[in-house]
Amino acid sequence: MTDQVDSASLKDESPEEFIENVPIAEPGYSDVNDKRLVRKLDKRIVPFLSLLYLLSFLDRTNIGNARLFGLETDLGFTGTQYSTCLAIFFVGYVAFEIPSNMALKRTRPSIWLPIIMLAWGLTMTFMGFVKNFQDLMISRVILGITEAGLFPGYKRAECAFRISLFFAAASMAGAFGGLLARLINLMDDVAGLDGWRWIFILEGILTAGANFWMLEDFPETSKFLSEEEKRRVIARLAEDSVGLSTEWKKRFIYDGLLDWKVWLQGLLFIAGLMPVYSFSLFMPTIVANMGFTAATSQLLTVPPYVCGGLSTIFAGWISDRKQQRYWTIVILYCVGIVGFVMLISSVNPAFQYPGVFLGAIGIYPQIPLDVSFAGNNMGGVLKRGVGMAFVVGFGNMGGVISSYIYRAPDKPHYYLGHGTIIGFLCMGVVSSTILRLYMGRQNRLRDEADGGKQWTPEERAPYVDDGDDAPFFRYML
Repeated sequence: MTDQVDSASLKDESPEEFIENVPIAEPGYSDVNDKRLVRKLDKRIVPFLSLLYLLSFLDRTNIGNARLFGLETDLGFTGTQYSTCLAIFFVGYVAFEIPSNMALKRTRPSIWLPIIMLAWGLTMTFMGFVKNFQDLMISRVILGITEAGLFPGYKRAECAFRISLFFAAASMAGAFGGLLARLINLMDDVAGLDGWRWIFILEGILTAGANFWMLEDFPETSKFLSEEEKRRVIARLAEDSVGLSTEWKKRFIYDGLLDWKVWLQGLLFIAGLMPVYSFSLFMPTIVANMGFTAATSQLLTVPPYVCGGLSTIFAGWISDRKQQRYWTIVILYCVGIVGFVMLISSVNPAFQYPGVFLGAIGIYPQIPLDVSFAGNNMGGVLKRGVGMAFVVGFGNMGGVISSYIYRAPDKPHYYLGHGTIIGFLCMGVVSSTILRLYMGRQNRLRDEADGGKQWTPEERAPYVDDGDDAPFFRYML
């Protein structure tokens, strides 16, 4: 047994020195139970991130609830002005995602995240007082900017379930939002304000008031971990890097931007995210088109959203447990396709409404599954960072597309909207299959070349800059 870690000496280290001095193979780490450590991280990290994503999706999509209660009529919208208000959010969101992440790195999560939560909460509150199309446009741009820049010390084999837990909040935000909107609209004419205005005001106040919950910054500065646990968290991440470089080199930036697999992962992500945004923004409209009143439609959106959230959690759990990303992704894409085929092929509510459930079950899990599939298979810290920024930014452009595909003249079938989503889901099946076939073949070739041996640090040294092209790297399928 090695000597105990000297806590006093660790406190004198800067975060950079702390990380550099981590002894990756320190035998004393056997004193830290990994399962207990991961549970400890879960309890501290997942609840906050779940709340963060619930409020984020609630605030960016509640405009769909407000629409049913008269937003367009009261503001005098014409033509595609409503769709333009939806789309403009994603312009600010995508443009400021990287700067916001840089600010997060420059400051600390416990400082930056509460700041942007307060900012977008106040923006949402003031949206309740807009007078016309121009006011709402400006508010949506600012909302996109302040929500930009929204990951923790989990290993590749553990991340899908954890990401699923807090992305399930995106689905639950729809359920919560529909129920909340129905109740808030009962405040119609309170203080002389329309019910849809109170949706923005009260949900904005909820977000602004929720930023008191502070997230820990980094493993080396966290207060809830012991010194030995801090070292173990960092060591786990180092172990999971499979010996690839963690240095800053320009070639890794080019690798992240020019690798064809990263572009294909971008197509896979937009194939899943565009339908999620469409569903979140237009599900109340889709359900209302089945002949229900606005109030009833709000309530009928709740069960599909709940099913989508449960599906997201289960898909992440089974994906980690079976270590199968591809099959989980493609099966759920197929479920989503069946759901939207049911919606496009009939105007019978008894047939369409079950299709809404299948659509939600099939598409909501795609966000965490696609993110995990992409991040797991980019080798090297900097390449992964650049590649994931591209994938997430590219995927969020799907929000612009989703804003224009459900047009009022297209009801009751909404051929353009449902058809576009079916096409994107099919693109997800094709792109994920191409990635699976290529990565599976590379794994087989590398196994044949090295006989599945365990590479020593000395043997890995010549290939540390090769990322996922390194002969010892194995793709997670």
